[in-house]
Amino acid sequence: MLQALSQASGAVDDCASASLWALSDAELLASLDAAHGASQRLAAVELGLVRELDARGLALTEGATSTAVWLRDRLRLSGRSARQLVQLAATLDAAPTAVRDAVHAGAISVEQGRVVAEAVAALPVEAAPEVADKATHLLIAWADRFDPATLSRLGERVLAHVAPDLADQAELAALDRAAARAEARRHVTLSDQQDGQVRLSGSLDTETASLLREAIDPLCGPTGAHDDRSPGERRADALGEICRLALRTGSLPDNGGDRPQLVVTVSLDALVNGVRAGTLETGGRLTPGAIRRLACDAAVLPAVLGGDGQILDVGRQRRLFTGPLRRALVLRDGGCAFPGCDRPSRWCEGHHVHHWADGGTTALGNAVLLCGHHHRLLHQGDWAVRIAPDGRPEFLPPRWLDPLRVPRRNLYHRRC
Repeated sequence: MLQALSQASGAVDDCASASLWALSDAELLASLDAAHGASQRLAAVELGLVRELDARGLALTEGATSTAVWLRDRLRLSGRSARQLVQLAATLDAAPTAVRDAVHAGAISVEQGRVVAEAVAALPVEAAPEVADKATHLLIAWADRFDPATLSRLGERVLAHVAPDLADQAELAALDRAAARAEARRHVTLSDQQDGQVRLSGSLDTETASLLREAIDPLCGPTGAHDDRSPGERRADALGEICRLALRTGSLPDNGGDRPQLVVTVSLDALVNGVRAGTLETGGRLTPGAIRRLACDAAVLPAVLGGDGQILDVGRQRRLFTGPLRRALVLRDGGCAFPGCDRPSRWCEGHHVHHWADGGTTALGNAVLLCGHHHRLLHQGDWAVRIAPDGRPEFLPPRWLDPLRVPRRNLYHRRC
């Protein structure tokens, strides 16, 4: 073998000293094909040597901790490259004879040989030997037309070409195993962060993930020309709107079947003037703006406290924008009333034009229907809303958008 490799090395020297500029176009292309084929055949020879060295334990005999470590030092490879070389040698050594012959003959590349070997090894154990042989020869034939990445994807479906009935059974079995793993690993975690955010993470099975996508996707589109939220921000807002919708249905268990009650442990003056944060029952803190926004369409439970914080009286909760009043609001606005928004009424909540905490009344003449995104936008203060003389809401854009602040209306929804 050393003599043959020496001769091959001499041939390489001859090629390296050749004048490439003198080659015709056809000779250049043919030479490239020949050089690549020769390099792959030599790579296969190297892999065979690595496999034999590993099988003999020669690296351990010479004091190395593994064959990969020995190759790293002897051939001056990176640790990763040395490990891949050992693994690739083992994969091709275990491959069907037809795969090894094709690699040694230069019919397929070493990488393609690895892909074919792994695809054949992944066939179900109940596959007959003749099925594996058909799959092997079919993939080798495809290697003449496809790169390793494409060939790998075809290898995942090769059983459907050589044994369709077995492929259907294997697919069902694989789906059952995947579904069982997904069900066992499903979880959702809410982790409080130090910056006031909550990290949402988890893993869902395919069915639940599909339901989530179907629910979120209709709410993930931009709500207008001025919606500059990122896709991730729109998905987060959509998840919040879905939760609000679920709470509005009244179909959830007793601890969540109604809109949440917001208990604010600050004085009425602090709530009205928006100068203090509020504390939720979970211990989380909300900004004054968030408290006032939630109070637009939530059950408010006023409490009278003594000087030492003792509860002296708890008032009767009042539901805002529900029943006939909400139905009238939906009939008038049709959906989110913000200009250009197409959100339907079921995704919207009532908003006091003149805030309830500031003395605004809970009446149709002081209400506007808004989706979650535009409800938040309105509470940020750049846009303003008012009820026009004809009883319909109109919005005043910020001065940076329209210095004249010409009122705008939503023309998307049908009106009663």
